[in-house]
Amino acid sequence: MIGNLTNEEIEAVLKQNVLGRIGCNDGKRTYVVPINYVYDGRYIIAHSCEGMKIKMMRKNSDVCFEVDEMTSFTNWKSVIAWGEYQELSDKRKRYEAMKLFIDRMLYLKVSKSAMLPSPVEGVEQPHFPSDSSRSIIYRVILTEKTGRFENE
Repeated sequence: MIGNLTNEEIEAVLKQNVLGRIGCNDGKRTYVVPINYVYDGRYIIAHSCEGMKIKMMRKNSDVCFEVDEMTSFTNWKSVIAWGEYQELSDKRKRYEAMKLFIDRMLYLKVSKSAMLPSPVEGVEQPHFPSDSSRSIIYRVILTEKTGRFENE
């Protein structure tokens, strides 16, 4: 049977997963790339180093986000959401976003761009590398969500 996910099922898929794909478009080309994320019930929160994805989202903040749960080719759930890219520049918001991200990803190996920034400016701490300030921390403000499923 193929069908639509309920709003509650869509929320569950977004909250239970940590790997999705973000799609962006700069007016000339579309770019879709996998990202690690955390969903707090309102925002997709993620991080990245400078690169094509960040440049494109800065140029056009309209993005698409997709996540799948796949048990088999006949048993899966898929959510697609649309929203607006928003870079976090406030030090406190950056810290809170990355704390949420790291708490959710604690059992996984986390990349250098996901390290918590030092809560004290100018003071380097061993668990807060100084180069973490170069990480781009962003969220996607979700404006629309849809989901489909198939099961036997």
